[in-house]
Amino acid sequence: MNCLDCESPPECHSVPVIDSFPLALHEFHQKLGAQFISVNGAEAVADYGDVTAEHAALSGTAGLFDLSFRGRLCLTGADRVRFLHGQVTNDVKKLSASEGCYATLVTAKGKMQSDLNIFALQDELLLDFEPGLTQLITQRLEKYIVADDVQLVDAAPHYGLLSVQGPEATDVIRSLGLFNELPPLPFQSVKTADAALGEIYLMNHPRLRGDDVQSQSLAHRNGYDVFVPNTAQDALTGKLADAIKAAGGRTCGWAAFETARIEAGIPRFGADMNETNIPLECGIEASAVNYNKGCYIGQEVINRIHSIGHVNRELRRLLLSDDLQSVPVKGDKLYHDGKEAGFITSAVKSPMLKANIALGYVRREAIAASAELTLQSSAGEAKVKIVSRFL
Repeated sequence: MNCLDCESPPECHSVPVIDSFPLALHEFHQKLGAQFISVNGAEAVADYGDVTAEHAALSGTAGLFDLSFRGRLCLTGADRVRFLHGQVTNDVKKLSASEGCYATLVTAKGKMQSDLNIFALQDELLLDFEPGLTQLITQRLEKYIVADDVQLVDAAPHYGLLSVQGPEATDVIRSLGLFNELPPLPFQSVKTADAALGEIYLMNHPRLRGDDVQSQSLAHRNGYDVFVPNTAQDALTGKLADAIKAAGGRTCGWAAFETARIEAGIPRFGADMNETNIPLECGIEASAVNYNKGCYIGQEVINRIHSIGHVNRELRRLLLSDDLQSVPVKGDKLYHDGKEAGFITSAVKSPMLKANIALGYVRREAIAASAELTLQSSAGEAKVKIVSRFL
């Protein structure tokens, strides 16, 4: 993948107004009936007219997403591995070519600047992250490049990102006939060179599978990312759309993805995590932080908090009472025994559970009490239960 532009501030948001960097396949999606939104300054497909059916495809068959609105950076140069290892919370040095990991980028004070999907390719490291962060991440990394042989390249102008998610994802990808083998484990990757499409990278990446892999409904959520040259995006997206349709699935948009993400209890940077958080608060410590890797920016703070044994608040999954007329919005307050105990970050009415669910931060003392919380929102007051999983 021989792959820096100015984007928006770090806190991701989405609004139903398009005045943003457009998707390369805007016309392709428009012909399929797509409605569009702006996600932190980048155009994304909101839906194709039937969010319920799109969500059902994700849990029953497979869904195709155009995630080309996300940020993508490549690190090249002989020192790329050592350098990035000293910047992020997970162990990059242990990665062989075709392997990867999830990590966070934090400040010297341990505050998050982004979460990252890191893929080690043969001659470079590929970073995939939320939209609107390319400039921030580039400037942060460049700040620490002194005499290192490291170059940063914005991959977005060169490669698009398609994603197939759902229980039939493996069969859909296999039906393309492009790959001799599929990467068997999460974050593993393979590359193929097609005469017509160019060099294509396939990553095993179940984006909607939470950490509760023992839950059958989550364990069967497979997923793959496909990094494809922009010149071949139209052709490959058409092939994938046909394969998805043949499997009984659908092209899907942001609304269905967000619903499934919240059902899986997966936090999103910009919604459930931002620059005020440390990773240990966010429920991602086990997958994103390695305590045996050696020095990195922010390590001292992260390790000190870890050794103390607790943080003052934690992101939790919340089940809301059925009598709530509408789902709460980000920032709505949670109370315990009349005292403020937390706030909502993401919420949705789950088609799968037929219930209102949310993610939100809860203070440690309320969690320790196994408390039933009270939500106060514009929709009224409601009871809230902390749950270990939704599905």
